[in-house]
Amino acid sequence: MAPHPVPSSGVLGAAGRVAEPGALRSADLRLAGGPLPVLGTARIYTCGITPYDVTHLGHAATFVWADALRGVLATAGVEVVISRNVTDVDDVLTRAAEARGKHYDEFALSQEFLFERDMDALHVHRPAMTPRARAYVPHVQQLAAALLVAGRAYVREGHVFFRGAGIHARAGLDRADALELAEAYGDMPADPLRDDPFDVPIWRPSGEHDPAWPSPWGWGRPGWHAECAAMAAATLGSSVDVLVGGEDLAFPHHAYQAAMVEAAVSVGPFARRMLHVGEVSQGGSKMAKSTGNLTLVADLLETAPAAAIRLMLLDRRWFERWEYRPELLEAATGKLHDLYAAASRPGASEAAEQEVGAALLDDLDVPRALAVATEAGGAAGRLLIRVLSLG
Repeated sequence: MAPHPVPSSGVLGAAGRVAEPGALRSADLRLAGGPLPVLGTARIYTCGITPYDVTHLGHAATFVWADALRGVLATAGVEVVISRNVTDVDDVLTRAAEARGKHYDEFALSQEFLFERDMDALHVHRPAMTPRARAYVPHVQQLAAALLVAGRAYVREGHVFFRGAGIHARAGLDRADALELAEAYGDMPADPLRDDPFDVPIWRPSGEHDPAWPSPWGWGRPGWHAECAAMAAATLGSSVDVLVGGEDLAFPHHAYQAAMVEAAVSVGPFARRMLHVGEVSQGGSKMAKSTGNLTLVADLLETAPAAAIRLMLLDRRWFERWEYRPELLEAATGKLHDLYAAASRPGASEAAEQEVGAALLDDLDVPRALAVATEAGGAAGRLLIRVLSLG
């Protein structure tokens, strides 16, 4: 991986002006529909896990793609700072822990350990920051207070609701579809306490079996969207370069997360780009814990090289939906062997290296980069292996 640029004195004398390889330039990056030049530091917020079960391929796809983006930016000489949260205050987690006779935070830590073990095995680099929701409750309260002052929130019976009217239109959804999604993700649009069906809780009262913290509005806990809004702003500032998550997070989660931060601090857009990784399905339906149609990363690692699993996840456009089948992993293993063989050949083609770099900078076009690197081999192959952590 190329080192980050280090300030130094300029070279005097033409004899010392040796050409440097430059397969990737951060100014050439295009992502999610447009140019995304980065100056110095790239701030990436990746929506992480709710730690109540083991890691499946749907999870892994998001985090491997986030890591690929990190590799491209780092190789282009950019310092990359990733904040990847852990949503360890969540009603689903609380109920799962209760069913196992565990305290919610104890159970969350045990599941987080298993997740990190899988990510390490897949060569996903550890993020610079791992904010956990239970440690950022004061920041959610600060967010709620700021939104109340801005007139974008209101208090009702121990709740603080964010005014979300119009959020669905901003996300490009019609009202009916947005209401269906809000209901599916537990936002309770039919709640009679709310002024508008699209209002969502920043803060809500806690029942006897829910974790609770004191607040100006009574004992309670944060709302889901507010947790990520507060953690992202607290760790990376009022805006980020890229917001990463599965495509199912586009609405309502990311739409509300961005809207809350923008309304609180009057800075926009919250995210210069959103990387919504395509859905992974199996057996004709979305791979999800709720349906049980899962392929676990830990199981695949017992029979296949980690690099082959990474390549299977990356050998497509990041936004494409796809269905997992065992033969895809077999194919990825074959492609990985071909890439290794090509990279082992001596020699270097600057044109091929440039083409690999251009493909990666063009909206992370891994399939095109892989085709060039495998055909050209040599340094072009080694570049791709290094950037995508396929070694």
